[in-house]
Formats: sequence, structure tokens, C-alpha cells
Amino acid sequence: MAAAAYLGNPVLTRVALLGCTSKPQLTSLTARKMTLCLCAMDSKSVGVGGDVFSVTSSAKSGVDYLGQSTKGDMNLKLEHLEAFGADGEETLEGPIEEVARLEAQEAEDLLSDLGIPSPSSRNSPQGIFCSRTLNLRSISVIGYDMDYTLMHYNVMAWEGRAYDYCMENLRNMGFPVDGLAFDPDLVIRGLVIDKERGNLVKADRFGYIKRAMHGTNMLSTQDVSEIYGRELVDLRKENRWEFLNTLFSVSEAVAYMQMVDRLDDGAIEAAVGPLDYKGLYKAVGKALFRAHVEGQLKSEIMSNPELFVEPDPVLPLTLLDQKEAGKKLLLITNSDYHYTDKMMQHSFNRFLPNDMGWRDLFDIVIVSARKPEFFQTSHPLYEVVTGEGLMRPCFKAVTGGLYSGGSAQMIENSLNIHGDEILYVGDHIYTDVSQSKVHLRWRTALILRELEEEYSALISSRGHRASLIELINQKEVVGDLFNQLRLALQRRSQGRPAQTLAATNMDDD
Repeated sequence: MAAAAYLGNPVLTRVALLGCTSKPQLTSLTARKMTLCLCAMDSKSVGVGGDVFSVTSSAKSGVDYLGQSTKGDMNLKLEHLEAFGADGEETLEGPIEEVARLEAQEAEDLLSDLGIPSPSSRNSPQGIFCSRTLNLRSISVIGYDMDYTLMHYNVMAWEGRAYDYCMENLRNMGFPVDGLAFDPDLVIRGLVIDKERGNLVKADRFGYIKRAMHGTNMLSTQDVSEIYGRELVDLRKENRWEFLNTLFSVSEAVAYMQMVDRLDDGAIEAAVGPLDYKGLYKAVGKALFRAHVEGQLKSEIMSNPELFVEPDPVLPLTLLDQKEAGKKLLLITNSDYHYTDKMMQHSFNRFLPNDMGWRDLFDIVIVSARKPEFFQTSHPLYEVVTGEGLMRPCFKAVTGGLYSGGSAQMIENSLNIHGDEILYVGDHIYTDVSQSKVHLRWRTALILRELEEEYSALISSRGHRASLIELINQKEVVGDLFNQLRLALQRRSQGRPAQTLAATNMDDD
């Protein structure tokens, strides 16, 4: 997949976080691992275990103590216990921790003998990280976004070309852009643009601004405090704050921050007349919008996809494993049919077996979905009936169909599957994760490729951090000893007894 996934997070080979709508707390699983989980946990995969376990059906499912559905839970059959002389009310005795350790070691040795990498993501940044409990057996449908999710773009190439088109349009509008170049390290998703002040800010979970940059120049802590004080970032005020939800925001943010520098230098006023920071943001947004609407950018990418896409040969097979494990798969993308078909063919078809095509993986494909409205309201549904993209109106999606528009509720009704039985995987923090969760109660996974670098750093520094923790623990012990001695001296200096008789009688030295 395209990045770190918040599983709740890329093929599901990149880092993932699940079911999260806000702050994540990470625990791990791995990349290709989602296939293993979905296969192993699917009711169709009980296999020989069917003699030992029964599977909780939808009709008999309920909610466990964590509030999770019990659909798909495996239950040890009573007759199996009786075969071992247990009556179902007894507990199995023994050193369970030691048994579990030995079993795990045997499994790890077997995987090693078979040449299969360990599924633990503790040593890999390309994993799935859970922020909430998720029973994958209770998931019947997995939906995917395409861009930056199933399609792993080269950010420098894709966003670099978007930036180039944006700058060319700004030049045609009279803006001074000579000498500027795309710098993808200047911004990152999760930051917020303050359109009134021309700043890029980083807020904490409560909305307080901790760091800020004006144009391309970092502001000092004192400057941030003087400018914002206790002011909170309120994303509901869209006329002021712009949240960077997706990697598609990178090119726009870089262009805007660079143009803020030009505005401060007085270079823009002389060229296009007086502008404030908010007006400048609109101008940059208009220039980038033209690049997308006029189709130049996507036409260039479709002509040379190998320059912009980094195919992952494991990803198509991972989705095939999920499908064969009994999961229904959806593709829901805002991209149009021609672009979707071209890019998916390039990235998927050559890695699939037996002349399969990318369409064979998905039960339903939705293009031009118009997210987030797709999750919020109902739009007409059209079936794409020809390779040229000709469409006809329809009222219900069927398995194997290719559609344009529609709504998430139509998909639920067509599959007769609703709410938390659906897991949706995407890269857009608001459009893909927040809205599908808020309006439909779908489970969600957010692709966060930026976490790969962070997690690699955590892995490489593991030994150093362990040493620091040991030193901190030693410091706490020494600090506590000194604190107790200071307290004893303070009490004795006031003519009062210390904590104990021995401390009271201790020599001052």
C-alpha cells in the first residue's frame, strides 16, 4: 500500500493506524501481515479446526466487554473438552506462559526453516499499528482508496510536477516565481496554514500552537508566544485555517510558503497589485486547481506512469489473499475512470496470476466518488458500461460492477452489510477516515507513509533508548536518596525528629 497505515493505519505494506479518528496510540502487527490475519481469522479459514471450534455467526453475535462485535469469534467445542476428560467448567492448569513461549519459539523456527520472514513489525516500519481493538473476523468488507493508498506515488515526482504546473500558472498571472524550486521537506501532513498571517503552524492535540513558520522561516518560541499566546487552532473557521490532510497538499503548501516570502519582500505588489496573505493563498490555490482541471498533470502521468508510480509487487497478491479469505473488496476513489483504469493496470495487472486483471480483485468499484460527500449525502449512481467510459443511470450496485458517483449508503444496501462490518483504508485524514467514521461508523485505517522514517529511527535507536531508560531509573533512585536526606536535615534543623529514629540521630556530616 502507499504508506504507514493507521489500522483502526501499506500495501498494507506500509505503516498503518486502525480505527482512529484522532490521536493514535501505537501497537504493532506487519505489512503483508494483514493478509495472514484476514486469512487466519476468517470463518472460512477454520479448516481442520472446524472439529475443535465453532464460529459465532452474525445472527448469534453480540458485543463483548470492549464494545466489539463477537461475530466470527471461535469457540472451543464442549465435546472437544470432554475428549480430554474436562467437563467444560474446569480450567486448564499448567505453566501457560512457558507453554506459550515454547509454542511461539517452535512457530518462529518453522517460519525460519521455510524461509518466511517473521511477521512481527517490531523490526519493520512497514507494519500495521492499532489504536483501537479490532476483531478482523467481524470485518466482512474492506474498502480502499486509490491515490496514495493502493497507488504508491513518488512524492518528489508527482507533487514536483504539480508544483511546476502551479508555478507556471502563477507566472502567467504575473507573479514573480523565478529562482523557486520544489522542496518536499518544507512541509508535512498534519500541519495547518494560517491564511491570515501567512504562517504554517504545528498545534498540539488541544489546538495550542507549539511551533510556527512564517513563509519559509522558522519562528522562535518567543515569537510564537507573542503572536498566538493561548489562541487555539479552530479548523471550523475554514476562512482562516487550512489543514494539510493529504500528500496532495504538499505542493500547494510549498508554493504558498515560498510566495509569502516574495510578498514580504515587496516583489508581488509591484507585479500584480496589493495582496494580503489570504488573497495570496487564493491565488496559489487557483493556479494549482487549474493544473488539475485542465488535465495536463494527469495526462502526463498517464503517458509515463513509470516515472511517477512505485509499484509494489506484494500489494496485488495481498488483496488477492484477502479476497480468497472471504472478504469482499471495494475500490472507492475520487479519480475518474480513465485515470483509475490506466494506473491500476500499470500497478496491479503484471503481478496477478492466471491473466487476472485488477478489476477481478474488487466486488464493487466506484470512480468519481466525490468524497467526502460520498459518505455524507446521496448522489445519482451511474454504471460504466464501456471501455471508453460511457455510462448509464442505475439504482443499485451489483457484485462485479463498475460505477461512478453514488453514495456509501447505496453500497451498504447493495451488499446488505453496514457500519462496523466495513473497514475503509485511505490516506486523507478528513475525507477517508473522519467522515466514514462519523457518518457511517465504518472502521478505518489511515495510510501514514511519513511514519516509516520515524519508526525506522525508533528501531535504530532502540539500544540507545534502553541505555537512557536505565540511566533515568538509576537517577531516580539516587535522586530519591538525596531527597530523603535533605528532608531529614531540614526537619532536624528545625528541632524536629526526622523520618526515623536512626535518621534523627545521624551525624550531620
